[in-house]
Amino acid sequence: MPGCWMAKIIYVLNGPNLNLLGTREPAIYGSATLADVEALCHDTAARFGLEVDCRQSNREGELIDFIHEARAKSAAGLVINAGGYSHTSIALHDALVAVQLPAVEVHVSNVYAREDFRHHSFIARAAFASLCGFGIDGYRLAITGLAAKIGARALA
Repeated sequence: MPGCWMAKIIYVLNGPNLNLLGTREPAIYGSATLADVEALCHDTAARFGLEVDCRQSNREGELIDFIHEARAKSAAGLVINAGGYSHTSIALHDALVAVQLPAVEVHVSNVYAREDFRHHSFIARAAFASLCGFGIDGYRLAITGLAAKIGARALA
């Protein structure tokens, strides 16, 4: 992979219950699995000469550790679907603000067409963009937008 972006890594972080994609409420979340999400992320990032490091955890503290690690390893940015923690976790918000890496929030479903408690996101305030309702294609859009934000260009 030519260019200065060869070693640039994007962390793709998925929060609680996203390990159940494909079987969890398919009418809301679809039939794609977390493995499908990760393959989509790898393929999309490669188009920009970027790599992804995909992680999933059901534990808030572990997600915070992943965010800190992204900074320590000089990641280019983050894509995060914090799941239910999006609506409750000031700690995840604070971690994202602290590391000062560009971040995009993703939700598979349209959170604004769902329960009222899903209409607020602490993560959105720490991200430069938020996407919801595009299914797993939101991850492709997030990586494409993050690539533009950091100045990575599609490879020929």
